[in-house]
Amino acid sequence: MKLLRVGTAGRERPALLDPDGTLRDLSGLVADIDGTLLADEDALGRIRSAAAAGDLPALDATGLRTGPPLARIGKIVCIGLNYHDHARETGAEPPAEPVIFFKAPDTVVGPDDTVLIPRGSVKTDWEVELAVVIGRTARYLESAEEGLAHVAGYAVAHDVSEREFQTERGGTWDKGKNCETFNPLGPWLVTADEVPDPQNLSLRLWVNGELKQDGTTAEQIFPVGEVVRYVSRFMTLYPGDVVNTGTPAGVAMGHPEPQPYLRAGDVVELEVTGLGRQRQVLAQA
Repeated sequence: MKLLRVGTAGRERPALLDPDGTLRDLSGLVADIDGTLLADEDALGRIRSAAAAGDLPALDATGLRTGPPLARIGKIVCIGLNYHDHARETGAEPPAEPVIFFKAPDTVVGPDDTVLIPRGSVKTDWEVELAVVIGRTARYLESAEEGLAHVAGYAVAHDVSEREFQTERGGTWDKGKNCETFNPLGPWLVTADEVPDPQNLSLRLWVNGELKQDGTTAEQIFPVGEVVRYVSRFMTLYPGDVVNTGTPAGVAMGHPEPQPYLRAGDVVELEVTGLGRQRQVLAQA
């Protein structure tokens, strides 16, 4: 299923995109798309049954904003330097273990919402990523297979980053990762049954129509199942938590000088196979 949330910011309603592209209203069946829903197999089964029976009312998508496909996110765990090609372009050694940092849930915006260049920023960068949404509580998992079994679904994430804040201002990476609007998510949460192999997905990103990133999850140093297993050894993952799994080569930081960092007015578009497409116009905070 392709689950999404539509409407004005803070007042989104749950919806489903059916196979013929029609938007269907889920508000008569569920209150929202969140961790509570994803952990409830009966509720998900009712959605599937209603969709198959044609019982879900259609929504007019004209002028309707698409919000983040997940409400009440508990935490966003991010994996750094998780693609062989990205490590090469930045001159970094591939890590022996996953590099973990966090984004605050309030960085999440809709897939087509405005992204703000922070005040004082000179190195705002782009990163297309595969986001993993947890559906079952994951604690001390033993295998990558168990990791995959705890995934509810997948989405497109844009891990916007300010590189000067991240690497030149002391401390951890978090200062360059948590500026407002720095995690567009969606358009859809695609349930795991529709993504049989998360290591066979293409990721692409364009800036002002120019292709900048063209990668594949096959390049991940630590595959999705292993990432979930590994993270579960250090913290508990709950339904509705998100794991951003890293970005392939092609970021501005990896370009030779002058590095083409983002500026107000730039347009970024990004997509992951089967998970939809995002489009953001950059503006000054």
